[in-house]
Amino acid sequence: MTAQLEVDLTSGVPAFEQIRAQVVAHVAAGRLVAGDRLPTIRALATDLGLAAGTVARAFRELEAEGVVETRRRAGTVIAEGASVPTDIARRAAETYVAAVRAAGLTDDEALVLVHGALLGRESGRQSVTPTSTGSGSSSTPNVDRTPSRT
Repeated sequence: MTAQLEVDLTSGVPAFEQIRAQVVAHVAAGRLVAGDRLPTIRALATDLGLAAGTVARAFRELEAEGVVETRRRAGTVIAEGASVPTDIARRAAETYVAAVRAAGLTDDEALVLVHGALLGRESGRQSVTPTSTGSGSSSTPNVDRTPSRT
């Protein structure tokens, strides 16, 4: 399974909040761990069809929450000891519920998606590949990880 960042441009949830919540969720699920590098602001913005300021805001909020840190020459990485306290997880859940409601899904359909995401956690960590619903580029920057196992 590939951990992805997706932005629904038709959602009532702001794009920066969608990015922030998804990174938090990937950290909580163990798909992103300390030292994993996120795509650059410019690359992620281009690939998601967003303004760089939108992605920068998401990264600033993640840094304020202690989820990521910006390192010279290394870019934005998942912070050592990054934890997802209950309030951050609750905020991510509220964002998810808002997105589910906006999409017109039932509670049962939403829970099936959550269950599938939880089961996907066991399939191993992969790179983050952003995708966009709406407009944007189809190229996909990967999160730098350990060397590939070939």
